[in-house]
Amino acid sequence: MKKLVFTAAILISCLSFKLADAQVHLSVGVNIGAQPEWGPVGYDHADYYYMPDIGVYYDVPVHQYVYLDNGAWVHRAYLPYRWRNYDMYHGYKVVVNRPDPWRYDADYRVRYAGYRGRHDQVIIRDSHEERYRNHWHDNGRHEGWDRGRGHDEGRGHGEGHGHGHDRD
Repeated sequence: MKKLVFTAAILISCLSFKLADAQVHLSVGVNIGAQPEWGPVGYDHADYYYMPDIGVYYDVPVHQYVYLDNGAWVHRAYLPYRWRNYDMYHGYKVVVNRPDPWRYDADYRVRYAGYRGRHDQVIIRDSHEERYRNHWHDNGRHEGWDRGRGHDEGRGHGEGHGHGHDRD
């Protein structure tokens, strides 16, 4: 009888551990709250956005842009002056879930060249889905060199969804 009780206790412990492990994995895998209001809808998790119009990556968890500057990839909280007029709210973003995607920049430039100039993507700010209610508000701090561009300056709303999760 003791062996049966002991075996049942071990089995219940293992099941409880597996359930707790699954719950931890789920909470780590979802980062909707970290995504900026100009990010594309449809993704529970995004590590980076690639912006084909300007060849820039955006690191979602740390809220920084990654771009080539004088031959080196730099991480900054703002875009450089040359992209001062880029509209984060209407430019197309590709979700990339791959570490250091700029290492594969030549591939992404070719793969997503067809998305340059597209302005038909629904963004988090314009979504009425409940899951986006508490998304990250950048308050103008991460929108480009002049940090104030992008907030609904009378522009229309896009339609469509983001493109793919790269996991190579």
